[in-house]
Amino acid sequence: MTTTTYRAMQVSSSGGLELVNRPAPTPGDNEALIAVEACGICGADASDIDKADRKLQPPRVPGHEVVGRIIALGSNAPSIWRLGQRVGVGRLGGHCNECNECRRGRFNLCRNQPVLGSSCDGGYAEMLIARATGLVSIPDELSSEEAAPILCAGIATFNALKKSGAEAGDTVAVLGIGGLGHMALQYARKMGFRVVAVGRGDDIAEDAATLGAHRYIDTNIENAAEALNAMGGAKAILTTTGNPEAVSVLMPALAPEGRLIVLGVGKDPLPVSTGYLVGAERGVIGSMTGSPFENERTLDFSVLTGVRAMIETMPLEQAAEAVRRMRSGEAKFRIVLTMGDQTNADQ
Repeated sequence: MTTTTYRAMQVSSSGGLELVNRPAPTPGDNEALIAVEACGICGADASDIDKADRKLQPPRVPGHEVVGRIIALGSNAPSIWRLGQRVGVGRLGGHCNECNECRRGRFNLCRNQPVLGSSCDGGYAEMLIARATGLVSIPDELSSEEAAPILCAGIATFNALKKSGAEAGDTVAVLGIGGLGHMALQYARKMGFRVVAVGRGDDIAEDAATLGAHRYIDTNIENAAEALNAMGGAKAILTTTGNPEAVSVLMPALAPEGRLIVLGVGKDPLPVSTGYLVGAERGVIGSMTGSPFENERTLDFSVLTGVRAMIETMPLEQAAEAVRRMRSGEAKFRIVLTMGDQTNADQ
């Protein structure tokens, strides 16, 4: 059984989301056509929707935490991919294999790859065309709904912690316990760090402990930097918030040679004292997602250690409401869109 059309949630002329039917696409050279089973909703989706070109035809489809099954392969697709195979696609849609960054193996830094949901259509749809170089193999132990958030929130925090320079037993602080932060707490605990969650309000304290935090600091009632320094300082601070003020007040808690790893993107600059960095060889680095291979490592680690996103599922046609819930902070902690019956995915 095959279908000639598919449903998609595209950015409307008014800037919202609208459900439409589109003709089924055909994969080109080194591409795959995927029958989508699940697509996570990420904070970056809001920016993609707001910044979408309203004149673009057809309009942009958001979404970059996509899991589904290959239903067609274009010419020259690598033999490791087969019809019916369950795969994922994250934020980065597939490296070019030609630029300087690709030649030195830094595929996540390739400047010639599409960005799902932004420069190319994403996974708020029943079908998706993807570059073969962007495909990620999904372990059997994970459902599509479980795997979807790991393709963005998972790999972003997993890779950031690997870059932190912290070793087992070191103190690692996570600022912002939301879609990214709740994954970071779990990975940090499984990696053997002393994990400190930093948030605002006592409503998150129990969740932070359940997710792996040894200590929760409520900035409404405690000075977070002083509390961390009383523990000897943090070897790494992973920040998921785009609020530079919240980040800057926590920076005095970095131990000598400690690193601030920035995941949250904001519009305003982050004030950093150069003397503070030089005086104890502290550092500030940015971290983005990773390559498909690194994504597979993240998925495997999640299976091995039992790390899972806390999710709620909603059907594709409720994508606008799901995005609203994400924007308002009502989601706890990730929302995953589901596409319903995909029994024809391996046909």
